[in-house]
Amino acid sequence: MAVEVQVFKNYIDGKWVDAKSGKTFESINPATGEVLAVVSQSGPEDVDAAVQAAKKAFQSWRKVPAPRRAEILFRAAELLVKRKEELARLMTQEMGKVLLEARGDVQEAIDMTYFIAGEGRRMHGYTTPSEMPNKAAYCIRQPIGVCGIITPWNFPMAIPSWKIIPALVCGNTVVFKPASYTPVCGIKFVEIFEEAGLPPGVLNIVTGSGGVVGDAIVEHPDVALISFTGSTEIGLRIAEKCGRLGKRVSLEMGGKNAIIVMDDADLNLAEDSIIWAAFGTSGQRCTAASRVIVHEPIKKDLTERLVERIKRLRLGDGLRPETDVGPVVSLSQLERIHSYVEIGKQEGAKLLVGGQRVTEGELARGYFYAPTLFDEVHPKMRIAQEEIFGPVTDLIRAKDLDEAVAILNDVQYGLSASIFTRDVNKAMRAIEEIHTGIVYVNHGTIGAEVHLPFGGTKFTGNGHREGGVQVLDVFSEWKAVYIDYSGRLQRAQIDRE
Repeated sequence: MAVEVQVFKNYIDGKWVDAKSGKTFESINPATGEVLAVVSQSGPEDVDAAVQAAKKAFQSWRKVPAPRRAEILFRAAELLVKRKEELARLMTQEMGKVLLEARGDVQEAIDMTYFIAGEGRRMHGYTTPSEMPNKAAYCIRQPIGVCGIITPWNFPMAIPSWKIIPALVCGNTVVFKPASYTPVCGIKFVEIFEEAGLPPGVLNIVTGSGGVVGDAIVEHPDVALISFTGSTEIGLRIAEKCGRLGKRVSLEMGGKNAIIVMDDADLNLAEDSIIWAAFGTSGQRCTAASRVIVHEPIKKDLTERLVERIKRLRLGDGLRPETDVGPVVSLSQLERIHSYVEIGKQEGAKLLVGGQRVTEGELARGYFYAPTLFDEVHPKMRIAQEEIFGPVTDLIRAKDLDEAVAILNDVQYGLSASIFTRDVNKAMRAIEEIHTGIVYVNHGTIGAEVHLPFGGTKFTGNGHREGGVQVLDVFSEWKAVYIDYSGRLQRAQIDRE
């Protein structure tokens, strides 16, 4: 019996509307190949309507006291809690991650919403003594305007929450473009805020391709800020456009993260952590561990452990409780992953396990790639330098801590890193010398918490951070205020006794 496929629209100025062209596209379940939903395929004219709605709403929303804005966000968090399981199951169906991880994705959106809503009653500026008598000096935060939010498919609720919630609590309005692979998750996220009582025009969603909708948002003259998470290649193009147009831009881009395992490490813990960090979300995380840098004395033991463990990982539909690793998000992503595996073999790396698409039984309907481990990888090989974004990781030999850190740092990215050691001196040296935005000790490279800043160095980002109170600096302007109540002209730096 045929199941009716739901149709979803854009949300503009408080109304659910079709794309002006009437065109649609399909959201596909990557585990089954089935059509999950039909969604509006928008164009520049839809973006313009959303931006105009956001621009109009900004004039009133920015004047709502921040604690009142936060009350709406708290209500949204409560609704997310209530619908966590429903949203998690949808996420598994739309992008493939196993249900346990999908629940974590929604929980991260819940945590971020509660945390940032709390900033509505702080939103701290600061006061400072003036250098002149009878004069007050302080600074406050001000909203920026219309924010264009462009998010990826691998965390279709967590990452939008990192951007949308701080944008709103600071008094900005938003035009949101979710990834084309996960539009329904984005739409359901926006529905939560509609129900929570967010005024019309404050948050708008326009679905469609990055090349059409994303570019239209970036180039729209009334969009003041772009917050983007995605590939480094696209992020740098966005930065170039924003620089030319004078827009503020916050970028969270690629990673080539590494785990260092020293000879004094707890190998049971290291094994568990490497498997989780390399193959969680089928390796489709910007923080995924795609390099394992191993101290020579324990390399043979750790390699044998990993090979045996990887062989036992069970692929399947993420809704099934026995599944360890779900599908990758699409056929094109699967083909990209496999192309890197072929590059690794051509470069002389030794393929220990995996390295192929899995098409047995029901898996033939989806986009499943076997968890893959390479050995004898030289640090300069492409598979050790470039982001693969799939269930593939490399073993790289190091003779000591200094060489391991040098190998870890010798890539163009700088997002997340990890070291396993029982020696506090080695751990502290690694923390000091590793050039990444995140460092873990005795843990894998994934698992950020919302109250700490998230982001990276080098080509991972452009200096901004998401998460923590630091994210407020992305979505607000500083205004310095001077109040002179001396009753006479006082000239700073000039009138000195």
